[in-house]
Amino acid sequence: MLLFFGFVMAGVVLQRLVELLIAVRNARYIRSKGGYEVGASHYKYIVLLHFLFFLSLIFEVVGKGSAMVLPSWWAVSFSLFLIAQGLRYWCIRSLGKRWNTRIFILPREALIKRGPYRFIRHPNYLVVSLELLLLPLTFSAVATALTFSLLNAWLLLRIRIPLEEASVYDGHRES
Repeated sequence: MLLFFGFVMAGVVLQRLVELLIAVRNARYIRSKGGYEVGASHYKYIVLLHFLFFLSLIFEVVGKGSAMVLPSWWAVSFSLFLIAQGLRYWCIRSLGKRWNTRIFILPREALIKRGPYRFIRHPNYLVVSLELLLLPLTFSAVATALTFSLLNAWLLLRIRIPLEEASVYDGHRES
């Protein structure tokens, strides 16, 4: 079980590093087109939340040691986690050079309404919410799943989504 956990964690961490590289490249593009960032002051808390999530997950799973076996539901939660990753890539592909981990506004550009954005306003935030719940549940890390799901919901619902909504409508036109 710990070998599977290590493999999954390595894959997720590698995925996040690649996403950060994409975000940096896209930020340069957006800025070159006159775009600007909003909400930079809270971004450090999002980074901290995700860093602590990974630490908590590692400590909770490894703390159970080699006696730990995968729960009976692991295949369901892990399959849903993988489906969420597909949704993540669909989001990234749909937004193209406008996808980012930060909130960037590209003035006078229409909001993107293709891909999953045709169906849901913030699909990438749904992905993050699902990940913070499903990945820990796959490895019986219930405390991590509950704690970080609640913290993420508070951060997204109370701070990030309202800020993004207000900023987006100030800087974009409707298509």
